[in-house]
Amino acid sequence: MQYTEFKDGIRLSRLGMGNMRLPVHAELEGQPIDYEKGKAIIDAAMAAGINYYDTAYIYHNGESEVFVGKALAEYPRDSYYVADKFNFQAQPDYRIQFDEQCRRLQMDRIDFYLLHGIQDNFIDEILPSGCIEYFEEMRKQGRIRYLGFSFHGSVSNMKKMLDAHAWDFVQIQLNYYDWEYGNQRMLYKMLEEAGIPVIVMEPVHGGLLSRLNEEAAALLKEKDPSASLASWAMRWVKSLPAVSVVLSGMGDTAMLEDNVRTFSECPDMLPEEKDLVREAAALLRKGVSMPCTGCRYCVPNCPMELDIPALLIAYNDYKNDAAWRLVNLKGWPADKQPSACIACGACTDHCPQSLPVPDAMAEMARQLEKL
Repeated sequence: MQYTEFKDGIRLSRLGMGNMRLPVHAELEGQPIDYEKGKAIIDAAMAAGINYYDTAYIYHNGESEVFVGKALAEYPRDSYYVADKFNFQAQPDYRIQFDEQCRRLQMDRIDFYLLHGIQDNFIDEILPSGCIEYFEEMRKQGRIRYLGFSFHGSVSNMKKMLDAHAWDFVQIQLNYYDWEYGNQRMLYKMLEEAGIPVIVMEPVHGGLLSRLNEEAAALLKEKDPSASLASWAMRWVKSLPAVSVVLSGMGDTAMLEDNVRTFSECPDMLPEEKDLVREAAALLRKGVSMPCTGCRYCVPNCPMELDIPALLIAYNDYKNDAAWRLVNLKGWPADKQPSACIACGACTDHCPQSLPVPDAMAEMARQLEKL
C-alpha cells in the first residue's frame, strides 16, 4: 500500500475506505447493512494496509457509523483513522449530533472531522452557527484530531470557506471527467496554492468512469487491456500532488482488490496517459446528460419517495440511445415513475451538483406518454 505523509508524523494510506455504499440486505425492509459482508471488506482493507475509514451521520440512515465502530473495534485504535462529518441539514444542533456520533462509533475521539457537504444554499447559515468554534473546543479536549470540510459548492464559496478558518484538510469531488467539465480543477488549484491537503471523493464519479461508453472504453483498453476502467480514474487522481487520500466506496471485495492493486503496484500517470483520459472524457461527454453520482442525498428529501438516481440512469440511457430505453419504467408502480414528480425542487436543493432533476423527470414523463 502506498502512503502519504500528512502531518504530525501521521502516514495515511493513499486509498481510503468510504462507507456510504456498503453491501445491504436487499430483501429486508430499509435495506440494513449486511454486517458479515461489510466486515469482510473491512478486514480485507485492514490486511491490505488501508488505515483511513470515512463515514457520516446520514450514511445508511445512520447505520454506517454504527457499522464502522463495530467493524473496527477489534483492531488497535492507533492502527486506523476514522473520518466523520457534521451534517448541518440533518441536525443543526452540532452538540447533539457530535455526541450521538461518538456513541454510534463507540469511540472517544474522531480523527478527521468535517463539516459535511458544504453547498451554496446553506453556507451562510452554517458559518455563523457556532459549530466551528465548538469543534475547535472538542479538538482542544482531544475528541477531534483534525478539522476540515467536504465541499460541493462554487469557487467563490470555496474562498469564503478558506477565509473562515485555518482548516487541516478539505475533501472535494475530483475525477478526470469533472476536471474537464466541472469546477473541480479550480477548486483543487485553490487548495493546492493554500497548501491544504486534499481528500478525494467520487474519484470514479459514482461509478460512471468504470462503465464508459464503447468509444471511450475502447480507447483505454487498447492502451492497456489488463487495466480496469476504474484503475485509470484512480491513477489519474492519485497523480495530483496535493491529494493525500482517495476515497472509494467499496461495496465488495473484488472492488477492494482492484483498488489495492492500483494503490500498491501502479505508478502515477504519465503525460501521454493523461492525454488519453482527457480524450476518453470528451468521448464520454457526448452521452452523459445528467452526471448523477448516485450519492442519494436527494432521495430522503423527495416527498414522492422516488428513486431519483435509478431514474436518472434511465434518463441517461434514453438520451444516449433512444426513447425506447425508457420502456422498462412502464413496469414500475405508477407512483414511482417520472410522472409522479411534483417538481418541488427539493432534489436539486440537496444535490451536490444542483442537477435540474425535475426537468429530466418531466421530459421522461412526456416520452413515456408517447411509448
